[in-house]
Amino acid sequence: MSSSTPSTANGNDSKKFKGDRSPCGPSRVLHVRKIPTEVSEAEIISLGIPFGKVTNLLMLKGKNQAFIEMASEEAAITMVNYYTSATPHIRNQPVFIQYSNHRELKTDNLPNQGRAQAALQAVNTLHSGNMTLTSSASASEGALLPGQSPVLRIIVENLFYPVSLEVLHQIFSKFGTVLKIITFTKNNQFQALLQYSDSVNAQHAKVTLDGQNIYNACCTLRVEFSKLTSLNVKYNNDKSRDFTRLDLPSGDGQPTLEAAMTTPFGSCHDHFTLADVLRRGEITGSWVVGAPGIISSPYTGGPGFAPSIGFTQGAALPVCPGLSMQSMPGSLGPLAIPTSAVTGRMALHGIAPTAMHSVLLVSNLNPDSISPHGLFILFGVYGDVQRVKILFNKKENALIQMADATQAQLAMSHLNGQRLHGKVIRVTISKHQTVQLPREGQEDQGLTKDFSSSPLHRFKKPGSKNFQNIFPPSATLHLSNIPPSVTDDILKDLFAGTGYTVKAFKFFQKDHKMALIQLGSVEEAIQALIDLHNHDLGENHHLRVSFSKSTI
Repeated sequence: MSSSTPSTANGNDSKKFKGDRSPCGPSRVLHVRKIPTEVSEAEIISLGIPFGKVTNLLMLKGKNQAFIEMASEEAAITMVNYYTSATPHIRNQPVFIQYSNHRELKTDNLPNQGRAQAALQAVNTLHSGNMTLTSSASASEGALLPGQSPVLRIIVENLFYPVSLEVLHQIFSKFGTVLKIITFTKNNQFQALLQYSDSVNAQHAKVTLDGQNIYNACCTLRVEFSKLTSLNVKYNNDKSRDFTRLDLPSGDGQPTLEAAMTTPFGSCHDHFTLADVLRRGEITGSWVVGAPGIISSPYTGGPGFAPSIGFTQGAALPVCPGLSMQSMPGSLGPLAIPTSAVTGRMALHGIAPTAMHSVLLVSNLNPDSISPHGLFILFGVYGDVQRVKILFNKKENALIQMADATQAQLAMSHLNGQRLHGKVIRVTISKHQTVQLPREGQEDQGLTKDFSSSPLHRFKKPGSKNFQNIFPPSATLHLSNIPPSVTDDILKDLFAGTGYTVKAFKFFQKDHKMALIQLGSVEEAIQALIDLHNHDLGENHHLRVSFSKSTI
């Protein structure tokens, strides 16, 4: 390790390491402040890994500080520049990095340096491709070990907006090569397993992204190591992907890989996606990886709905302050996210406004049970439905027009693959831009309905609490607007009498206007929401029903 720096052998000179708070010129020694007390040496070292070799480390846990020595000043400058715009987090706490006024670290004679040296040795061994670690770098010392999985388990909390497999790939591929992703819903939470090519990349992604928001103030990432060391992906579709095996089938009833890529992103050749921009590196800006959200700032169209990203090929792309993304060192250039000059809104997940429509195609419906009103109520959980058309000659298919493209994506994300009237429905973006009403005198059998002026729209009011309560379908329903005279038995009898299995019920302790009711299955809950949302409970109260993230 490096030599000749202030003598700190007996620890009396530790005051020299107190702050480094005054601005210093570039140095390959970096001062890390506000580190969590329980942090490991490996976690601190992982902050420097993407920028170059870490040659020394000094931990001052009692002061919640550390010093990292990089192999070169150039690597240190790149690291400081990056973390100035993208505050790193360790164990959900922000940490702060600046240049030290020390030129190098001499730690040879300091006590308690064994752990730091073992961690450094482990990292260097991994980077040299030798996965055999010396006995000094044991798991108990918190070093990066072969046993530390390259597979991450990701939970997205506060899922107000849809998060797709492609979005996760865009974010996590900034930290290394992503091999495989599997997404699923467990305990009413959107989760994913993501496999990197090596555990060093996984460690850095975990440290940097844990606790970050994908979008402003929501879609919070919780990242931890999985107990799995490898993923077995059987199908390439919108739920799972093996990026090393593009020959895999799409699975029964799932869209093909090509369709999965083109359907949500459109097939317009005049536009390119966020992933294309990340690869091409043609735009400048800075990536704010913090509470404001990794991908963009608040959606400027309809209040409460997802931000989105659109680019027109060949167009000048203005840099919008705060709407930007910077690539990791060694990858292609940073990314700025412009607002559409035409609409003042932003397109969804890399889709230009013209390439993404607000009309959904719903297929594999049960023609004997479905109605425009039922589809309006169900899809209205995720946006304000404007029109519904059940196709006259193909009644197992319907077109649903949402208020905008973001609501359409949200509904598709949550309802595709759910069971309705005994059949697994498929929800995709339609090529149609609007749902046409029947001409006067045209036979329609009541299959087309206009709901644009419906009083049942949930998202008309800006700032409505409904924006904060958008969850995937679950067996537990949230009931609200309950009048004081209605008891738990009345509500349980209402659901049971309509044919549903009531497994549990409870009023909110502080507010008897609201309650949770758990039914026999998710499919039952979906049907019950359709049947009983807006049910007249008397006293000028109509029951409001939505899906709950809680269980009883």
